[in-house]
Amino acid sequence: MRIPDIGDFADVPVIEVHVAPGDVVAAEDPVLTLESDKATMDIPAPAAGTVEEVLVQVGSRVSTGDVVLRMTESGTGTAPATHPVTHEDAVPAPVDRPGYGSAAGVYDRVEVVVPELGDFADVPVTEVLVGPGDQVGPHTPVVTLESDKAVMEIPASQSGTVEDVAVRVGDRVSAGSILLFLRTEDAPSRPAAAATPAAEPAAASGPGDVRADVLVLGAGPGGYTAAFRAADLGKSVVLVDRWPALGGVCLNVGCIPSKALLHAAKVIAETREMAEHGLSFGEPSVDVGKLRSWKDQVVGRLTGGLAGLARQRKVTTIRGSGRFTSPNQVQVELADGGTTTVDFEHAIIAAGSEPVRLPFVPHEDPRVMDSTGALELADVPRRLLILGGGIIGLEMATVYHELGAEVTVVELMDQIIPGADKDLVQPLYKRISQTYAGVHLKTKVTAVEARPEGLVATLEGETSTTATFDRMLVAVGRRPNGPAIGAERAGVVVDERGFVPVDKQMRTNVPHIFAIGDVVGQPMLAHKATHEGKVAAEVTAGQNSFFDARVIPSVAYTDPEVAWVGVTENEARAAGIHYGKGVFPWAASGRALSLGRDEGFTKLLFDEAGHRVIGAGVVGPSAGELIAELGLAIEMGADAADIGLTIHAHPTLSETVGMAAEAFEGTLTDLYLPKRKK
Repeated sequence: MRIPDIGDFADVPVIEVHVAPGDVVAAEDPVLTLESDKATMDIPAPAAGTVEEVLVQVGSRVSTGDVVLRMTESGTGTAPATHPVTHEDAVPAPVDRPGYGSAAGVYDRVEVVVPELGDFADVPVTEVLVGPGDQVGPHTPVVTLESDKAVMEIPASQSGTVEDVAVRVGDRVSAGSILLFLRTEDAPSRPAAAATPAAEPAAASGPGDVRADVLVLGAGPGGYTAAFRAADLGKSVVLVDRWPALGGVCLNVGCIPSKALLHAAKVIAETREMAEHGLSFGEPSVDVGKLRSWKDQVVGRLTGGLAGLARQRKVTTIRGSGRFTSPNQVQVELADGGTTTVDFEHAIIAAGSEPVRLPFVPHEDPRVMDSTGALELADVPRRLLILGGGIIGLEMATVYHELGAEVTVVELMDQIIPGADKDLVQPLYKRISQTYAGVHLKTKVTAVEARPEGLVATLEGETSTTATFDRMLVAVGRRPNGPAIGAERAGVVVDERGFVPVDKQMRTNVPHIFAIGDVVGQPMLAHKATHEGKVAAEVTAGQNSFFDARVIPSVAYTDPEVAWVGVTENEARAAGIHYGKGVFPWAASGRALSLGRDEGFTKLLFDEAGHRVIGAGVVGPSAGELIAELGLAIEMGADAADIGLTIHAHPTLSETVGMAAEAFEGTLTDLYLPKRKK
């Protein structure tokens, strides 16, 4: 098969390949999609037949007459394709999700679906013949279906390794239903995390005190979302959590209280900065008690609202710490004393994570804080040491610096926020280097001694030194709570790092038990957990839902804010991705100049083959708000023209997104940029 006459176009990139060897196609079925600078073109099969060999791939460039595949003609002209092939982008997946959660997640995979079954629909699965990790050929049976007239074995559509199985015995399927996902032989392999073998599950000791269709263990953003969604789908739900109010770490001692204090810090900073422009205020008078009370009121409104939503949905809430005692029972140590047991049909583990503790730090000393302690805002120390230059540490640094503390940050890596590109965090690094007492990179704290006069820390970097601090915040990461829930008594696997492995439907190795959020792995972000929670709840209700996010945004609510989504430049270079870049500096943004904050920029990364956006980063005020548009653009497969031709309001910070796309396209007029080499 050759490329037909496509007019004046030549050297046009292939952006999608719709078929693979062994596929049966009908005449006029699209086999390739090309994209010129003016149009997207589907190239159809010239006749019905079987694909023998595909000679091009995504990113190849073709012209009229080029041979693109070989096929054996059948002459029938009516044979349907046996499976859809999803090419989500021209970029391989990273081996593991990087750092604090940029989670590029753009990759190729093959879905094996139920082929046309004639008049049959809603047919039960009677056998599942393969599992994750199995190698299959193009005709290997993967499931068996049984109608009232026949038993049918459904074969794999092509060779590969089974990644996820989407059905189990008893499920009912129809033509087009997804059965499993294959990684083809040329796709990058994803090594599984080493896991401790599941112990033999324990037997239930007797009937429980409470029964639920769905038990949710943990009421953070993922947990309460899962509980509410399951209730909306008609399930009886019990929600177990150890906190006095619903919302978990995020609402009680994490995301929400930190953002309230960060807003206060922003107000202080902005009033100080306006003095340079003729608007002066006196030094702020900080009433820590009132500030703490306001922060607590914000938290109370949100957690109280969740309690109301639980009542409206008739979700039973139990306050206490739950541990599995068998595959269908959890025992809860009640917060007010005693125990109760819950029998369940399905369980969703949303147990979250805890701050990492370091052996050389005297954590028992009240002057040593984790993120929870820092948000209690007991006082504002004169000298504060922050161990860890990641998102949590730098957000707390922002708060305490503006409240008057002398802040010193120590980071082991060669940059702050190691998961982000170095250029993206440079404006933040420059700002805090000039205003904090110290920002030490490639430095580690090797010892901390608690003395009456303060915490004496030993810092080792290019030189070794000691310094005394009034308080210390340890913000070096979080560890999952997988080992704390008695998973072994339910037969649930927990890996050596404490994570619970799950599939795309959030199932653990025990089919009726699911896990979501921090406990299933990076990125440990609330907005990931909420989407996973919905998937898990919907699967318990029989829906064919999957967690299949291409990208997950990350935001540091520092000053300036730093946000990124999709592939970073570090990841692109490591993976050998051919990418282009469009950058718009905020020094040329009228809105940024009017805010007195011109140090930021907007950066977009594009796949050179099809000009589709694959990653983005923003640094500057409101970066966390701007990143949403770019996440949507990646999810929808937008290219540079789609973004650049979208009219953004003027003057806004959001128009820097469109201008960064124009910078890549070479159509930008707000700056003079040398023409890109073709």
